Amino acid sequence: MASSDGPYASLRERVIGEHGTVMLIGAPDTGKTTLATLLLGDALLARRTVAFVDADIGTPTVGPPACVGLKRIRSHSDLSDMGGADELRFVGSIQPQGAVLPHVVAATDLVEVARREADFIVLDTTGFVSGVVGQTLKYHLMELCNPALVIAMQRGGELEPTIGMLRRFLSARIAKVTPDGVTPVAPLERTETRRAAFAKELDGPLARWRVGHDVFAPTLPEAFDESRLDGMLVGVQDKQGRCLGLGALQWDGEAVYVATRHGDAMHGLRLGSLRIDLETFNTVEVRLRALMFGV
Repeated sequence: MASSDGPYASLRERVIGEHGTVMLIGAPDTGKTTLATLLLGDALLARRTVAFVDADIGTPTVGPPACVGLKRIRSHSDLSDMGGADELRFVGSIQPQGAVLPHVVAATDLVEVARREADFIVLDTTGFVSGVVGQTLKYHLMELCNPALVIAMQRGGELEPTIGMLRRFLSARIAKVTPDGVTPVAPLERTETRRAAFAKELDGPLARWRVGHDVFAPTLPEAFDESRLDGMLVGVQDKQGRCLGLGALQWDGEAVYVATRHGDAMHGLRLGSLRIDLETFNTVEVRLRALMFGV
């Protein structure tokens, strides 16, 4: 059971009786991941089967950036080391602008995977909560993942337009909560955290595999200039379309190679919208259409 005097005590007592998916929404630095960990721990104590779907593609807790990750939580020790994902889905971006469709598809797919084994799932989301992109993303996540409860973490009224929309159009059950003791993270620190996460996936000696013109999704146009692929981040996919991890494309003047730890089971490569420097792990957004057609 939840602690009667711990942080968010009354909310946690309410949530422990829920079955299905609990979705967390909130701006950056509102403590969504901290609350998720508390809720998952409470569910373990209540002997529930538990899973965490991390759809915060910018600074995820589970798996590398630019992916949605699933972690099956079988013991409290899993809560202290959630970095390794049990399943990944590649989104190809660290922010939802221009990637709402793959983002929603990835999160929805992993929630469905989690439901096969777990009766309590926490879905964490990005800090984009307002404007057209933020509201569209939350709307479709609510629509397709069908959470039993949405927890809205807000300091003031920043979520009210989104909350109103979800209630009006999707009859969402929403619990509002004020963040408890959250220390804001400086933008530079957030960037460094992201770089370290990319480095964990892509640093050190990586095997290089020469790849042909036909392994990419989306398919490359005819007469495509393959030199444009140099530095592009890719999702390494298996035969079932699952993401094994990340890779980076390299052009050597004659052919394209992918540098990755996952080449043995590689069956195809998903192109995203990021170019990555394997020395600094800095990334630059790339419009996929511009990459394909040079426009």
